[in-house]
Amino acid sequence: MKKQSANADSVIHDPWAQKFLAHLAAERGASIYTQRNYRQALTEFFRWHQEQHEQPPAWDKLQRDDFRSYLRRLGRGKLSRAAIQLRFCALRSFYKFLIRRGVVATSPIKNLTLPKLEKRLPKFLTPQQMLDLLNAPLRELAALKQDPETEIDATPFLRDVAILETIYSCGLRISELCGLLAEDINWNEQIVRVRGKGKKERLVPVGAPALAAIQNYWNKLKHPPGIDTPVFLANAHKLKPMYPRLVQLRLKRYLALAGLDPHLTPHQLRHSYATHLLDAGADLRSVQELLGHAHLVSTQVYTHVTTERLKRAYDEAHPRA
Repeated sequence: MKKQSANADSVIHDPWAQKFLAHLAAERGASIYTQRNYRQALTEFFRWHQEQHEQPPAWDKLQRDDFRSYLRRLGRGKLSRAAIQLRFCALRSFYKFLIRRGVVATSPIKNLTLPKLEKRLPKFLTPQQMLDLLNAPLRELAALKQDPETEIDATPFLRDVAILETIYSCGLRISELCGLLAEDINWNEQIVRVRGKGKKERLVPVGAPALAAIQNYWNKLKHPPGIDTPVFLANAHKLKPMYPRLVQLRLKRYLALAGLDPHLTPHQLRHSYATHLLDAGADLRSVQELLGHAHLVSTQVYTHVTTERLKRAYDEAHPRA
């Protein structure tokens, strides 16, 4: 498996796999992460089949036993259950694509039993920790300004304040944040149009602190953003939008400055957003819509977080616990 994974991002020479990957990008509007993961999953299966049978897979001839055999191979490779689930999610989507194109009548993966996912509660920051993180960029800027001989450009720090405020205010995925355009912000209504997974759009409220932070950042730019300009620029002198890796690196920096775990990800700020909403009394259906979850079950994990915390508080405080 390690040998396969080393070149997993290379494109396999299979016409239907190529068409599926093009469909993901052009028609489904899949994120770059989904495209990468699905390409890797198809490539790994393709190479495994080539090794086992000395020929590429004929997708319309494969049987359930072929995929059972592949599942056993993945299990021996010490992959996590989540990694195995991801690979079969990609293969399922591929077969749905083949069915719609009339290549196969049914999916050989249908009803195949996969190992159940381990239950992991999402990590999140407390409201105070979140506040410390939001204040971190301006704290660093103030510290740098202590040296009168050093000329400091405040723009990236103001941008980072706006980014952190917006993620927390709107509960955005990192890809959604990087894809925001100036025209997506309705300043009067305090609403942001978000382009989510699969080209789905949703309207999300945005708080006054986030809007003020964006305006402060824009005021530092030499040219005010046009309608189709990215809200957040990777470089103040170019119209290139922020990209996920840069957001992650900047977040790591501010987490460390705030005395928090630098391994926390931007997605865990989204977890914090959802958890804090539920703690304050928001109903689950509303949070589902705000997060852009297609299914309520994806949102219900946050109720486990709040329930577990209530149990701990009860155990610690109640004399008859």
